[in-house]
Amino acid sequence: MKRLSRSIEWEILGKDELEGDDLMLVNAAMEATSGSWSPYSGFKVGAAVLLDDRTVITGSNQENAAYPSGLCAERTALFAAGHAHPGKAVTALAIAARNDNGFTAQPITPCGACRQVLAETEQRGGRPIRFLFYGTEGTMLIEGGTGSILPFCFGADSMK
Repeated sequence: MKRLSRSIEWEILGKDELEGDDLMLVNAAMEATSGSWSPYSGFKVGAAVLLDDRTVITGSNQENAAYPSGLCAERTALFAAGHAHPGKAVTALAIAARNDNGFTAQPITPCGACRQVLAETEQRGGRPIRFLFYGTEGTMLIEGGTGSILPFCFGADSMK
């Protein structure tokens, strides 16, 4: 028998510790929550992606009474970026969420479907994506690419 393990590392940063593109991207994700259509859950999610030319594309969750016809904020932003800027690599993604009480204290992370899309977006771009998951108690920073948030993902290499 062979036993293997995989570990990930992340940092928790206070809002005052964010700077440059990280601060700009988290602020864009927070602002993107205002475009959420979430009449059923009341949970407003915003995402912002940074492209390799420093273009920022945002998205928000869009719910629909005919579940699962809605779409998460992350995929909304990623698909918009892929459409409007084909060939540009995504270098970072920030997510923020709020409800009737304000922004969540703990950072939220992408669902499984969004993680799969992120993995393929990263493969297409040829470089790891940095992740910034905002919460009022701290922003989670993960720099290990999608392998850090989705180990053993299914991708193009899986079909070879």
